[in-house]
Amino acid sequence: MLAFTFPGQGSQRQGMGQPWVDHPSWEVVGEASEVAGRDLARLLLEADQDELTLTANAQLATYVLSLVVLDAIERVGIEPTSCAGHSLGEYTALTASGALGFEDGVRLVVERGEAMHHTAEERVGTMAAILGADDDTVEAACQRAEGEVWVANYNAPSQVVIAGTPDAVAVAGGIAKELGARRVMAFPVAGAFHTALMAPARARLRKALADTPFTDPEIPVVANVDARVHPTAEEWPALLSAQLCSPIRWRQSLATLAELGATQLVEVGPGGVLTGLTRRTLPDAQALAVASPDDLGVLVDTLSGTETWHTYASQHQGEHLYTSERVVVSPRAGVFTPDAGLSAPGPGGLEAPSAAAATASGAELLVGGLLGLVGDSEVRTPFAGRVVGFLAHPGERVVAGQPLAWLRVSTAGT
Repeated sequence: MLAFTFPGQGSQRQGMGQPWVDHPSWEVVGEASEVAGRDLARLLLEADQDELTLTANAQLATYVLSLVVLDAIERVGIEPTSCAGHSLGEYTALTASGALGFEDGVRLVVERGEAMHHTAEERVGTMAAILGADDDTVEAACQRAEGEVWVANYNAPSQVVIAGTPDAVAVAGGIAKELGARRVMAFPVAGAFHTALMAPARARLRKALADTPFTDPEIPVVANVDARVHPTAEEWPALLSAQLCSPIRWRQSLATLAELGATQLVEVGPGGVLTGLTRRTLPDAQALAVASPDDLGVLVDTLSGTETWHTYASQHQGEHLYTSERVVVSPRAGVFTPDAGLSAPGPGGLEAPSAAAATASGAELLVGGLLGLVGDSEVRTPFAGRVVGFLAHPGERVVAGQPLAWLRVSTAGT
């Protein structure tokens, strides 16, 4: 079982987009730039570290580059069975699962980054990693500090991050060392993320979330707030809102992915921080990071020799549709918008549709009938038939040749 993990703020680095410039998936950057109204290619290629470290820039750059890497992985036919993202990475995980549309995801990340940036300017905070101490010890240190300091991330065994006002974080760090912590490592950030000091940002983000459509995730997504899978769209706006002021339960989330059956965990995006945390938390799992096209080749080579890959390939290769089924594919890369007049069930998978789906009432299309749009390009069916199901969510970014929907046709007419 293969799980994808997506990094958050802190994984960005100067020039991190350079390895991807000549890859077909780089087109994601141009599309995201149009939505955000910013030159993201310049941010990923030319911005210095100081500019890239600003919260609003770091979050948007990390999210977009993670989607570039995800797009590249999907182009070679690899898909996860579950996923999770660390802080900002949760938005990437939801986009990867189909729960959050590409354009909506870009807009939300812009709003989140700006909200957190402005809040940190108004109320200065900081963060520090406590190494070599368990959760109870770090929690006790925060309580004994008698100030505004809390646990912000449960990252891995003996690695817990605290956040709050600079004075309170310093006091709690000192107490943690007295209680046996091996090291206290300060982070060069100006905000106390995932604590009560982010309440103003949460209020602003909540408004943006209320205006954003979500759909049910196609695969399990483990939430930061409680390390549980939440399968319905209605749950996620509140979870993303709560995340800003709640600790990231990353160690617990990795344990949940393992309980779901994940034995290979792939970090998708810049850096490799999550891969290290995975190896510490799940020593029996196989963990690797894909941050460059070279890493993509390593991923394919690694999986090709595993039982996971052979099981996946046996389920996804070859013809799995009935002889009366035909797939309509995307003519180009872009965001998919199905025609509003269609009432087909879906989305589904490329496996043969279930009896319930096959007999469901769907729209009848003639040859040349409009299925929807990819970007501003019309998608018209080359054959007549009844729409059985969509294979892409509204708002999902698709690539050329990606299946969008299946139709049931008369074999006599094919």
